[in-house]
Amino acid sequence: MSRERIEGAAQKVVGAAKQTIGKATGNEKLQVEGLADKVVGSVKETVGKAKDAVHKATR
Repeated sequence: MSRERIEGAAQKVVGAAKQTIGKATGNEKLQVEGLADKVVGSVKETVGKAKDAVHKATR
């Protein structure tokens, strides 16, 4: 499993937590940050999956 894939999954979890806390406290900035972290995490995870597939295909 590539580093990007792991980092992306972790960033998605952090983003979800930020978004939930932001909603609970009425902090719109934290909600937006959480959403952005989730999106960036998803992109990193997708890149990691692609790298894993390329690595597997070239074995």
